[in-house]
Amino acid sequence: MRPALSDYQHLASGKVREIYGVDDDHLLLVASDRISAYDFILDSTIPDKGRILTAMSVFFFGLISRLTQVPNHLAGPPDDPRIPDEVLGRALVVRRLEMMPVECVARGYLTGSGLLDYQATGKVCGIPLPPGLVEASKFTTPLFTPATKAELGDHDENIAFDRVIELVGAVRANQLRDRTLQIYVQAADHALSKGIIIADTKFEFGSDTDGNLLLADEIFTPDSSRYWPADEYRPGVVQTAFDKQFVRNWLTSAESGWDRHGTEPPPPLPGEIVDATRGRYIEAYERISGLRFGDWIGPGA
Repeated sequence: MRPALSDYQHLASGKVREIYGVDDDHLLLVASDRISAYDFILDSTIPDKGRILTAMSVFFFGLISRLTQVPNHLAGPPDDPRIPDEVLGRALVVRRLEMMPVECVARGYLTGSGLLDYQATGKVCGIPLPPGLVEASKFTTPLFTPATKAELGDHDENIAFDRVIELVGAVRANQLRDRTLQIYVQAADHALSKGIIIADTKFEFGSDTDGNLLLADEIFTPDSSRYWPADEYRPGVVQTAFDKQFVRNWLTSAESGWDRHGTEPPPPLPGEIVDATRGRYIEAYERISGLRFGDWIGPGA
């Protein structure tokens, strides 16, 4: 008999996830079907999104564990008996950790806020780059470009590595940088073998009671990463996206009628954008994992 979700204490809400206390050592991390963009939680939801994010994270936690031996916060399988039926397939039992106060971002290509930073300063997070780079230019070696963790509704802010040292100390800062880049390179190589470019991604890390650094939250989901089809890659233009960038592109198009820099919240997504987003998320999962999303556990399986 599985517990009910109401048996657990609700601890926190994020843009997409809800966190519940399981016991003194464990949390229940529940991914919803909500979608956010430009620091707004949209009125529209994407069916099955929570299950897709969970499935992708489980696949990559396993892959990264095998390839790098970097530990993660998973404390049970996706069908763990501590997971209530109502969230089965979109929830994971994880270890309680002391979370690091920075977002650990790896960039293999110049796009998004990195491109804006480069266009303004010739640098990304204080890292000087050669002149003449354009949208989607590939870096010679991936960059570690950390950011502050913003409160809900605020913007994350790119920071220089020196600021990470100030926040967590030199030893931990170097661990965060080295592990971020190690994990990104391994996953990007795997995805490329499946015909998908991981242009960039972000991680969260936490430490356990013994001070060990663990990979936490979600990893390599279409919410936390940019996925591009490798066979369509062309520098200098905005790439086709298998990720949340597809939604961002619609919101900033003339069709949406929304002023990103105004005070009004974004409009609801049209049905065709909702359906296309769901389809792109599923395609990214199936291509990268080699698994059928229809075989994933939970309602709708």
